[in-house]
Amino acid sequence: MKLLKDILYKVAMNRVVGSTNVAIQNICFDSREVGQFSVFVAIRGTQSDGHDFIQQTVEKGVLALVCEEIPEETAENVTYIETKDSNSALALMACNFYNNPSDEIKLIGITGTNGKTTTVTILHQLFMNLGHKCGLLSTVVNKIQREEIPSTHTTPNPLELNRLLRQMVDEECTHCFMEVSSHALVQRRTEGVNFKIGIFTNITHEHLDYHGTFDEYIKAKKMLFDDLGANSFALLNRDDFHNEVMVQNTKAEVYTYGLKTMADFKCKIIENDFTGLLLNIDNQEVWTRLIGRFNAYNVLTAYSAAKILEEDSTGILTEISKLTPVRGRFQQIKASNGITGIVDYAHTPDALLKVLETINEIKNDDQKVFTIVGCGGNRDKTKRPEMAKIAINNSDKVILTSDNPRHEDPEAIIADMEKGVEPVNSKKTLAITNRKEAIKAAVSQAQPDDIILIAGKGHETYQLIGDKVLDFNDMEILTEYLKQFAS
Repeated sequence: MKLLKDILYKVAMNRVVGSTNVAIQNICFDSREVGQFSVFVAIRGTQSDGHDFIQQTVEKGVLALVCEEIPEETAENVTYIETKDSNSALALMACNFYNNPSDEIKLIGITGTNGKTTTVTILHQLFMNLGHKCGLLSTVVNKIQREEIPSTHTTPNPLELNRLLRQMVDEECTHCFMEVSSHALVQRRTEGVNFKIGIFTNITHEHLDYHGTFDEYIKAKKMLFDDLGANSFALLNRDDFHNEVMVQNTKAEVYTYGLKTMADFKCKIIENDFTGLLLNIDNQEVWTRLIGRFNAYNVLTAYSAAKILEEDSTGILTEISKLTPVRGRFQQIKASNGITGIVDYAHTPDALLKVLETINEIKNDDQKVFTIVGCGGNRDKTKRPEMAKIAINNSDKVILTSDNPRHEDPEAIIADMEKGVEPVNSKKTLAITNRKEAIKAAVSQAQPDDIILIAGKGHETYQLIGDKVLDFNDMEILTEYLKQFAS
């Protein structure tokens, strides 16, 4: 247990009613988790407002409340703390409650539209193989060394984040590599967290349903670098047009990497095929099983971060040559008749374009490309026609299907995508709402040595339809049909 006054260190408080010299057992922002020795932080969310549950928490015996507006009627023996921003307060309180674990570990945070998951996974593999004890916080999975912990969000909530960091420190981890989403930054989930390196990969059209405009999306990503301290480093993709704006206000020392422009860390692609990449990084050649130009960037990002962390170049490149591909990221399967199946998480226009450009760059002229793609429901609608257009322009056959429709009509989502299909391309486009049937159709139509790309869900093992979470694994279904039709 900790004293409330210690947990509130650095929290901006407008008003306090009651004593802060009370012992707290846990912090909650979900009213259902409140107990007698709890402090409840009322968060204004997109789905509900924690302030609506204040009285409920009082009835459950809450010891203290942190909110943006103290109720007119207050209860005896309950401490009320009024703050301007409950999200910020929760993050700082979580850091203090777990004794600021980010001060005891080298924390590397990666933000950007694409490449976050692959890069943090590469870095975790790399540093573990270099002999370090490491943690991983990613969209796919969280890890403390080799132990896997299920992941529910790209960036955990502040309590979960600091709890995991404290566990990593207690288990003698020296490094942690984590994805930092734009949602997390706007919601201040990482406030008070001490990053050793902040990394920017790229920024393209995504999450406008949440941020409203592209400028607001950029500002959200920029927050990671605004908050870096003078003893930290910022590592930027120099090839991305927006790299300079990210560090306009940073106190950190800035490094850059790139394939196209002058940068502190440089890479050149020598060979690129379905078996991997031969790269020249800082005038040294290295082979990796990762595929495509986008993965050349991911590998270079990891190399650059490792160099900033003072690892030896030869050791880094040796371990890069041993890296295994990330699940759901250009994950391949080869059928007995030569059909290549690829499952990739590409769910943004830029990511889909990069995957298809990679396929077309390394395939033979006589190989046809089948692309199965959908768009998520209750998400940015403006990218739907663009996703379809990119698929059509870079494929021989396209099947528009469901992704995670959530609470939208799947056929309405497909209709939005079809707005990006010009009449001249209608003959090479199919709409099959059932995703499993769409995969089956592609496999049954593909000829030996053709290529089938299933885009959008990648590592996910579920499909969100209404309030239901249904088992669904693109790779398993693809494997099943390849055995059935392509043997």
